[in-house]
Amino acid sequence: MQLGPLRRHGGDAVVVALVVPLQGPAGIFGPSCELSARLAAEEINAAGGVLDREVRLVVVDGGAAPERVAAEVEALVSLGAVDAVAGWHISAVRKALAPRVAHRVPYIYTAQYEGGERTPGVFLTGETPARQLLPAMRLLAEATGVRRWCTVGNDYVWPRETARAARRYARACGGRVRDEVFVPLGAHDFGPALRRVERCEADAVLMLLIGDDAVRFNRAFADCGLHQRCLRLSTHMDENMLLATGADATSGLWATSGFFETLATEESLDFSRRYALRFGVEAPPMGSLGESCFEGLRLLAALAERARSLDVGAMRRVSGTVAYEGPRGTLRLQGNHLHQRVYLARADAFDFDIVAQL
Repeated sequence: MQLGPLRRHGGDAVVVALVVPLQGPAGIFGPSCELSARLAAEEINAAGGVLDREVRLVVVDGGAAPERVAAEVEALVSLGAVDAVAGWHISAVRKALAPRVAHRVPYIYTAQYEGGERTPGVFLTGETPARQLLPAMRLLAEATGVRRWCTVGNDYVWPRETARAARRYARACGGRVRDEVFVPLGAHDFGPALRRVERCEADAVLMLLIGDDAVRFNRAFADCGLHQRCLRLSTHMDENMLLATGADATSGLWATSGFFETLATEESLDFSRRYALRFGVEAPPMGSLGESCFEGLRLLAALAERARSLDVGAMRRVSGTVAYEGPRGTLRLQGNHLHQRVYLARADAFDFDIVAQL
């Protein structure tokens, strides 16, 4: 954790606990999360800050054990050291963190996730299965004829809840989920999972694996030749993971997201230009997972400006009227979730080729 002198609320800055993964499977895209948030804070400050106060970030390692992360952030809130919480972290961390802080300070959760979060004070920028996964499965079924799905995911709340939804979605698309395999976070041996994919004769794998786990699975998948007859679909696949996977293991890999680095909209191209100018062309690729932290800071600023306050209750009262322009276009809050465009893309070596808006 990076923390300056402690201060009580009402100081000259709006201090945000940026909870992003610096270790574990998700650590692969942690640097892009941090840089994205830094860019957002700098641009917000250049425009006058939040409520005429400078935005400062306190980085908390969201890749640690969920209870440890929650205790650390709760301590910062209790000490008056932070005014808000934002960032990408897994749903297990959110489940531990939300009850402790969401009623006290605004909590902007930026990950795509399983849906259903209604804790007062939690605002969400990420995609949910009904808007992201269902139309992607439907389009792939129509375009490629896949019907026999096997889900392979990490063993925690997001993959298990998403897999439950995928069973319904597969039936709605004229198919069926034939098997589900869940592995621990940090898994290295995917041999048993791959054998189950083969035994159930799947022609499509729904991949609900985090970061480095997805990278290792992709390599093992290609090594055993499954990529030649079975496609993969991920709702959690960014450009950092694609590069780490390697071009030889990306054939037949599909991803669905609200943002890709190759998204050729005016807003996205301008964001990519600003990111490269600020951090250089050698900076970590800016995919959907990292970029989500930019959206989180922008949403926090929009909520605060609309409410004229950082009070959770005031923000909730105005949330239905909040909108802003960002790299993903014009985004509006509906309830406590951002409504956004979602895309389906096919991996092409080290890039994503966007084939449809869902």
